[in-house]
Amino acid sequence: MRAIASRLTIAVAAALLVAGCGLGETVTSSAAGAASEAQQAKQAQATEKSVQQQLDAASRADAQKREAAEQEAQ
Repeated sequence: MRAIASRLTIAVAAALLVAGCGLGETVTSSAAGAASEAQQAKQAQATEKSVQQQLDAASRADAQKREAAEQEAQ
């Protein structure tokens, strides 16, 4: 009877270790995924800022061209 209980304890301990490894991998994967999402968000913000700067520059250039055209027309 003790041998069966001992084997059962060993089997349960082994199962818990294996389950713990899977849990550890899941946590690691989740953390890596979160870091990746944070990096993507940072890149998206940088891209948005760059596009906004380009739009602002294009708007200023257009305004300058209109102003120059109006002055030439006078």
